[in-house]
Amino acid sequence: MSKEQFSRHKQPWKSDEAAQLKMLATKGQGLKQIAKALNRSEESTRDFAKKNKIAIAKKR
Repeated sequence: MSKEQFSRHKQPWKSDEAAQLKMLATKGQGLKQIAKALNRSEESTRDFAKKNKIAIAKKR
């Protein structure tokens, strides 16, 4: 099984990405959907959101 590749791997977050993350989180999107929309890993998305105090809805 190959590990999924992300074109933004280890790239710094841009202000427009941060704004999109906030908007999607506000709309109640889950981590998986937000990460996919931003072309970021779920881990990176989660860490960035936590650092910036952005709450992401827990999807079950």
